[in-house]
Amino acid sequence: MTIVSTGSQPPASGYQPAHTDRGALIVVTMLFFFWGFITVLNDILVPHLKAIFDLNYAEVMLIQFAFFSAYFLFSIPSAKVIDAIGYKKTMVAGLLTMSVGALLFIPAASVPSYPLFLGALLVLAAGITSLQVAANPYVAVLGPPETASSRLNLTQAFNSLGTTIGPYLGGVMILTANPKTMDEIRQMPAAALQAYRVHEASSVKLPYLIIAVVLIAVAIVIGRYNLPSIPEAERHDGNAPKASLWKYRQLVFGVIGIFVYVGAEVSIGSLLINYLGQPEIGNLTEITAARYVMYYWGGAMVGRFIGSAILQKVRTGTVLAIAAIAACLLVCVSMLTLGNVAMWSIIAVGLFNSVMFPSIFTLGIAKLGPLTGDGSGLLVMGIVGGAILPVLQGVLADRIGIHHAFILPAICYLYILFYALRGSRPVAVEED
Repeated sequence: MTIVSTGSQPPASGYQPAHTDRGALIVVTMLFFFWGFITVLNDILVPHLKAIFDLNYAEVMLIQFAFFSAYFLFSIPSAKVIDAIGYKKTMVAGLLTMSVGALLFIPAASVPSYPLFLGALLVLAAGITSLQVAANPYVAVLGPPETASSRLNLTQAFNSLGTTIGPYLGGVMILTANPKTMDEIRQMPAAALQAYRVHEASSVKLPYLIIAVVLIAVAIVIGRYNLPSIPEAERHDGNAPKASLWKYRQLVFGVIGIFVYVGAEVSIGSLLINYLGQPEIGNLTEITAARYVMYYWGGAMVGRFIGSAILQKVRTGTVLAIAAIAACLLVCVSMLTLGNVAMWSIIAVGLFNSVMFPSIFTLGIAKLGPLTGDGSGLLVMGIVGGAILPVLQGVLADRIGIHHAFILPAICYLYILFYALRGSRPVAVEED
């Protein structure tokens, strides 16, 4: 039974299927889970590689810079690939690219080399970029346009299931139970220091080898499954609309919205283990703090399941505005308090992050028609905010302290409030 409401903007004009293809939706939802699981492992790599290579906050945030810069570099090329070969083959190509990136962690850990780790992350993220550009709009146009936000929230909930499980499993498999302090590491002789780095870095080999094998298996499944084609939301040779993407204000403002949302979410998640380890906040060990990171991403999962139901009845812009206000207030509370209040208020932000990406995305591609794939490429390019804003927050943490560096995400949520109320309103666009 198809539930229809006026809560969401239609993602594409001229294409309005009466029912959602549930089989295809289930298969594509697997992709959301896997890229969520893999992405959140960066939050484990941040404290792990920080200790191994003796990095400051700004330097270690190059992990997120390398990973999320791939969205800027490969989003538009991925959209062109969709135009050429369609959504399904682009998903398969993305999974195979991800497997190559995961395998590159093995030589990076064997050396060990921080630049090689960054290179492996870039390749891994290039594959995820292809999945994002293909899978998000595919889900949005796979059923009735009125429930596009609800449908995308549901699939993003399984993305959040991956980000919830990831910190726990990653913490157990990668982090050391009793890590050495930085003073102990710095006092080691050169030979002992190199041996220590090789030993500690080797903990990433098995997890990423398993990931590579699973990704190849999923690529085979997707390749063999008969996913329906959606030509109305694709652009091939001889079917090129003349209107410029930059004339769609909901899309342009949406790119900025994705930029600041991902930047805020990743900035908080990346520093959460170190933040909860502060004596005045939680005074937790790295492994214990990694378990609390589960609650941050778990809140996003719960919020997306709830949001999927709410968006059947309530306008997407309204839900997005409420979430932005709540997230901004929680960040401010954490900055102005200490102890359990500061700890749990920042963790609770994850609950309200939940509906932001799918809501901004569906509002951004509203009424794009055959330009949906290209619009998706621009929106996914905005994920580069996860590369830039965490580095800026790392600089702030080095300068003013990690506690008050969260002012940056608070500002990001204010922009999302603007987008929800004003920036997401579509305007009529004529072809050139």
